Order: sequence, then structure tokens, then C-alpha cells
Amino acid sequence: MTSNNIIQKISVCFAVVALSTSALYSQSLEQKASQIHKNFFTIDTHNDTALHINNPEAEYRVAKGQVTFPMMKEGGLDAALFAIYIGQKERDEESLLMATQYVSDNLSRFRKYVEDYNGVSIAYNSDDLLRNKKEGITSVVFAIENGYAIGKDISNLERFRDMGVRAITLCHNLNNDICDASIDKVPEHNGLSPFGELVVKEMNRLGIIIDVSHASTESVFDILKVSSKPIMASHSGVWAIKNHNRNLKDEEIKAIAKAGGLIQVATGRFFLSELPKESVTVAHIADHIDYVKNLVGIQHVGIGTDFDGGGGVVGMENVSKMKNLTIELLKRGYTPEELEMFWGGNFIKFLKVQNL
Repeated sequence: MTSNNIIQKISVCFAVVALSTSALYSQSLEQKASQIHKNFFTIDTHNDTALHINNPEAEYRVAKGQVTFPMMKEGGLDAALFAIYIGQKERDEESLLMATQYVSDNLSRFRKYVEDYNGVSIAYNSDDLLRNKKEGITSVVFAIENGYAIGKDISNLERFRDMGVRAITLCHNLNNDICDASIDKVPEHNGLSPFGELVVKEMNRLGIIIDVSHASTESVFDILKVSSKPIMASHSGVWAIKNHNRNLKDEEIKAIAKAGGLIQVATGRFFLSELPKESVTVAHIADHIDYVKNLVGIQHVGIGTDFDGGGGVVGMENVSKMKNLTIELLKRGYTPEELEMFWGGNFIKFLKVQNL
């Protein structure tokens, strides 16, 4: 055998060993991720799936079908906040009454869907979530996206609370009667309106989580001044990484965290990167998570996918692939203790402060 043949054989052997080591490393990460999702409570704090379930034949601007209960099981996700989204329309009395009724009707319809689904249960507090996890039951938490649904009648907050709602995003992309939105071009209240102050105080009293995703910077700081309880940005990104009006600036992140709140990182490509859709991956989500962790600590960050509302990237196209994010964070050195906090521990503590 020639020396060249020997060298070639040795090279092949090294290549096989390297490939085997790589496969074992990858398998190890997958096993660790699966164990983490098995052992620890996991929650996604925002999706837009409920309307699609209620109205599967309707036309939507974004892809739907990213969340089903079997896919949640496959992805190792124990719970999610399912938001009833309502777009902004006119703010006259008739339109506001219609908005309130629309959200009420969809909440009722989605409740029936959940109650009729085996192995799924509505959760109203931290005890429900942890008990369901222990029993292998998928948890649904009701939320509303856009306080426009409240109209100008503050009693609607108690109405929605009694229907099971535990979180409300105060606005969407346009100003409403509560506060200014981050994307609306002209400020209306320069932050929180006088009615909005009453809304914040009543939500504190009723035990409804205040969600500031979509709110303007001025609104966020006004809300923090008025709220007696920590607040949450249920699905937002980091402005310092991607200059998008929907993303949170450093001063907002610090202020929310200082008050004991949560920054839940979204997965919409437009919040994460300037790259084309096909180039945005799980690593870009992890970059935003890293940034929040390094700025204010792991105890203030989690995930709010915005699935069925524009969320999803290459490698985490739907809820069945949530473990890929855990694998990416493990690669970056996140410990099991940090991942327990990130995936749900932070949210459970946050709920307990809310007396939920």
C-alpha cells in the first residue's frame, strides 16, 4: 500500500469520527432539549390562533395553521395565551358596541372549542397551569389583543374577566381610547389617556395582565407610572437589533424589568432582522433573547411567538418546532436553570405577583 493510500484511509477515518462526534453532539442537544421540555413548565405568551379556529374559512393577511393542540404536544409546549384579536375601526358608540360584542362572541365560541377538546383545559391562574402540566394537560389562557374591545365602558373589563380573560394588549397598531400605539403616525394622547389611567387601575384590581406590546414609548412609561403591578410585553423585539417601531428600546426594557415585568420575545421576521424571510432563523430569535438577558437578566425574558399572526422563522416555522429554540439556547451556554426560568418559571412568578 502506498503512502498516499494510507493517508487517504486515515483521512477517511478522521472524517467518519468527526461526523459521528457531530451526530452524537447534535443528538445530545436534542435529548437535553426534550428533557427540559418534559421537566419544566413551558408557555408561549401570544398567538393569534383562536380566530382561525373559530373562522377557518375567513381570509387572512398572514399564514395560518401554525398552532394546533397536537403540534403543541409535539413541540413540548404546555400552555399558551390565545388572543382574540380585533382590528381597529371607527370609535363611535355603535362601532365600539359592535367591537365588544365581536370579541365576546369569539371568546364564547373558542371556549366551547376548548371545553370539547380532550386533554386541553382553560387555565385561570398559576395553580391551574402547574396542575395541568403535572397531569399532562395542555393549558389555554384567554387574552384579548387590542383594548379597542373595551370601548369607552370600563365595566367591560369585568365582563371579559368573568369570561376568563387574563391578559389584554392595550392597543394594536392604531391609537385607541386607552393609549397611543407605537405605529400610529400622529400621537393622540401623548401616551396614556385619562380613560386609559382608569383602565390600568381597574385591570390591576381585577387581576388582568397589562400587555404593552404595540404601545408607544410614551404609553409604556405612563402605564408604568400608573400600574401598581408589573406589566408584560407579550410579543416584542429589541429596537437596538432591529429598528422597528414595534420593538422595545433599551430604556423601555429596563423600566419594565425594574418594575418586575416581562419582555417576551416575538418571532416575526420583521421584528428580528433586515434579512429576507428565507434567511431569518432561530438564531435571530436567540439574538434578541440574549440581548434582553444581558441587559436586564434572564428573570425578565421569555417567548411570545405571535404564531398565526405573522410569527415564525426558518427552523421554527410552527409550534411543533419549539424545541429548536431550546437547542439554540443550549448551544449558547444557557443552563437548565436559566431555561426553566425562560420557558415558564418567570411567567409563573409574574402571575403570582398579580395574585393569579
